[in-house]
Amino acid sequence: METVAVLDSKREKKANAGVPHAGAGVESARLSRLRNIGIVAHIDAGKTTTTERMLYYAGRVHRMGEVHDGTATMDWMAQEKERGITITSAATTCRWNGHEVNIIDTPGHVDFTIEVERSLRVLDGAVGVFCGVGGVQPQSETVWRQADRYRVPRIAFVNKMDRVGADFGRVVDAMRSRLRAPAAAVQLPWGREDAFRGVIDLIEMKLLTFDEARLGAEVRVAELPPGPAAEALRARAELVERLGEQDEEVLEAYVRSPDVPAETLRAGLRRATVRGRIVPVLCGAALRNKGVQPLLDAVVAYLPSPLDVPPVTGRHPRTDEPVVRGADDAAPVSALVFKVAADPFVGRLQFVRVYSGKLRKRQNVFNPRTHTRERIGRLLKLHADSRSDVDVLHTGEIGAVAGLKDATTGDTLCAENAPLLLERIAFPEPVMSMAVEPRARADRDKLEAALQSLAAEDPTCVVDRDAETGQLILRGMGELHLEIIVDRMLREFNVRANTGKPMVSYRETIAAPSEAESVFDREIGGRRHFARVRLRVAPAKRGAGRKIDFAAPSGAVPAAFRGDVEQGIRDAMDTGVLARYRVTDIEATVTDGQADEETSSDVAFRTAAVMAFREAVQGANPELLEPVMALEIIAPDEFLGDVLGDLNGRRGKVRDVTACGGLQAVRAGVPLAEMFGYSTAVRSLTRGRGSYTMEPEGFDIVPEAIRRGMLE
Repeated sequence: METVAVLDSKREKKANAGVPHAGAGVESARLSRLRNIGIVAHIDAGKTTTTERMLYYAGRVHRMGEVHDGTATMDWMAQEKERGITITSAATTCRWNGHEVNIIDTPGHVDFTIEVERSLRVLDGAVGVFCGVGGVQPQSETVWRQADRYRVPRIAFVNKMDRVGADFGRVVDAMRSRLRAPAAAVQLPWGREDAFRGVIDLIEMKLLTFDEARLGAEVRVAELPPGPAAEALRARAELVERLGEQDEEVLEAYVRSPDVPAETLRAGLRRATVRGRIVPVLCGAALRNKGVQPLLDAVVAYLPSPLDVPPVTGRHPRTDEPVVRGADDAAPVSALVFKVAADPFVGRLQFVRVYSGKLRKRQNVFNPRTHTRERIGRLLKLHADSRSDVDVLHTGEIGAVAGLKDATTGDTLCAENAPLLLERIAFPEPVMSMAVEPRARADRDKLEAALQSLAAEDPTCVVDRDAETGQLILRGMGELHLEIIVDRMLREFNVRANTGKPMVSYRETIAAPSEAESVFDREIGGRRHFARVRLRVAPAKRGAGRKIDFAAPSGAVPAAFRGDVEQGIRDAMDTGVLARYRVTDIEATVTDGQADEETSSDVAFRTAAVMAFREAVQGANPELLEPVMALEIIAPDEFLGDVLGDLNGRRGKVRDVTACGGLQAVRAGVPLAEMFGYSTAVRSLTRGRGSYTMEPEGFDIVPEAIRRGMLE
């Protein structure tokens, strides 16, 4: 027995060689072999196909599913199978080279960008998938900025290298220029387009090919032929140079000898990748089963474990003091709910990432947002739409919790005697809306319950009721988003609804500062109600949102009524002054007030705040804002003039036109109101040979001529 223990210890040390540890013991070894990654990219870059191959080669699934056949494991929703796109992020777990890899496959369509946002919030690393032909596309930029915001280390995989027009070097250059990414190629493609046969590993200077008869399951390693060897030597020298600028150990090795050993390069790449100084770039063709195993090798070799990322930082819910928690099973439990889903068999599920401690079945946890204690009913590990029960979720793991009543997206679950409030997830504002009503009066309650359930799952799905008409207004991120919500109401909740035409969600703002005062002094129900509120409004920079401050003298607005004043201002912001759109990009400051001990009331202060805000906004040059989309159109050269002429008629502002192998890529900013039905228009303009993608870019002031027509 003692001999076996010694041998096992040696194997353990060998398996962990080169892997950073934050202490001794089984727990640090487990954490060092854990990877929490997301697959992110533009729509149709091949994220789900790449994920399917990763699961197949790791032995997690025994048959490759295809997106175009509707058989992909990770695209499990009926709407995903029908449309061939990913709509909701799906989580799974596999094992590779002794490491446990938690993978979240995220959508690429702009309407579902919230799925990427909340996934990146809890991940330690990401794989950015780029199309070898399309390169850096609009949604590629969006997900890259999201990963930058959360400081997520990344590797890149240039997919579809077998496609006509694929150019690995051009994609790497675009990553550096458009994404400002420190991209460094660690592979080169062997062969171009339909002659693509494998990849050249610049670390080992070997040629990797994939046995097509065995669906690429066997990776063959060979010496480099003379032709590719010369190009590979130049590329390796560039890799060493770029890495040497970021890592001292690689630089020292290079000074000793330009032929830096492979182990030194790998260790340096890991350090630089974890710090965000380098983005290793690999290549392949996932659909043709080429290049996926080296990608899995890169995931475990270069992307961080929970021990490699900084300890999670939050704030104490009562004192607001900073609280730091390291990745340690022995620490007090802290976990973040990053997604809510309704399961027909399990009920409401909260997807969680455990940052410290352990979550146990039937354990009590504290929610600092609601100040309530809740009991965990079940704990589950995830594989797309299938679940498996577990008794505990350890530090660093991703899973799901069942049995919580009030926890929603962005909530923290922690120990009540060691509370911690983690940073919530930022959600984009919906840009499109439509009226929705039940087809039968008896379905009204079912409709509202269905919408509430869907809104609880998706923070970008917002349900309002029009105060004047009483209509339910459904708001979302785009036409497809709204269409999916209505389809889910029918399939999952059996609610048939009549819907209005999708409409743009405009906003209101102000162009100048203004100040106003309102006095509310009336008799209601036989009792006098009195309050005076004075406030100042000022424009904020575009995209800043809304801010409410109090600068009134002490006692002008009693503490008991400050919440009512703030609520009144928020109510007025929600209803606007020009056309009942929400007011945004504004700062409102309460500068004075007056109360009476006997007659002041919450109703009086709330009403006075509403009246003062509206009067101030009316004197501040109110403007209408419309959502503007970043549009990219790919069209053959001969149709460029027609495309540009059409954009001009849609009030578009062309930012850039670049040639790309017989095609022209046009980038422009276009108001969303002008983009309805554009898919049909672009096909007509280019005889079916053009395509486009768009994403929200921000809001801009509506031109005066159009504004007059809207307000008349």
